[in-house]
Amino acid sequence: MIVTESTPSEATTPQPVMTALASVADEIAARLGENESEPIRQISRAVRILGEEKVRSFVTQTLQVEAAGGLMLPNDSRRRTPGGVFFHLMRTGVEHKEWYRIFRPQTTGHDKGTQGSGTATGTVMTPFDWTTFSTAATEAMSEAGEATTVKLTVIGRPGKVIERGDVALVAMRSEKVPSLPKGVPAPPSSTVDYMVLVGMKQWRKVAEALAADLADKVLMEGYPTIQPEFAGITVYATSATTTGIQAGKRAAQTATTS
Repeated sequence: MIVTESTPSEATTPQPVMTALASVADEIAARLGENESEPIRQISRAVRILGEEKVRSFVTQTLQVEAAGGLMLPNDSRRRTPGGVFFHLMRTGVEHKEWYRIFRPQTTGHDKGTQGSGTATGTVMTPFDWTTFSTAATEAMSEAGEATTVKLTVIGRPGKVIERGDVALVAMRSEKVPSLPKGVPAPPSSTVDYMVLVGMKQWRKVAEALAADLADKVLMEGYPTIQPEFAGITVYATSATTTGIQAGKRAAQTATTS
């Protein structure tokens, strides 16, 4: 068994110890069904930093969770893999500084930069790792900037609309991820639910336009929030119209100025 009293860097860890760490990491990774190089390296760092006994305790907890039915992702889209359960348990069961050392961003220095990569000379960037997101987000929020304007736009054809007093609840679901710039990771799930709260005074005009033209689409802008009563994103609409109404206004303006 490997027990670490201190946490030396990989560069200063003796080779025999590194070999033993790799052997333990390979064995644990196999039990978790992990065969990618990066998760195996993360497990190896966990053994070196936390000690074999503590890491194996997380493996035992993982197997217990799996035997009890597993653990769902936050959006309930699917069950976590055994490896995902293991990393989740470890993230919530260790100190922040330990978690960061295990899942710290990895870069490799070279004499020559990657041609055409667009990155700084001497640095090769690794793909984004979602298992590090929670820790990285927590660290970033410790010195968060100020968002002076936040606005979300929802465009589409609504389904059932529920009216409650002075508010219309417009449920929308997005299942298509747009093309993202290089380096930006794809979201874990392509499905996002939105509940838009629209004042009835605005909604009546929108509803009339949608009923008159089945090809028309609603266009709503508002302030997005997270509500515990709804699993998706709740949007407080500041404006609501349709693409058809907007097109009519533009046509009228053109006619007036021509």
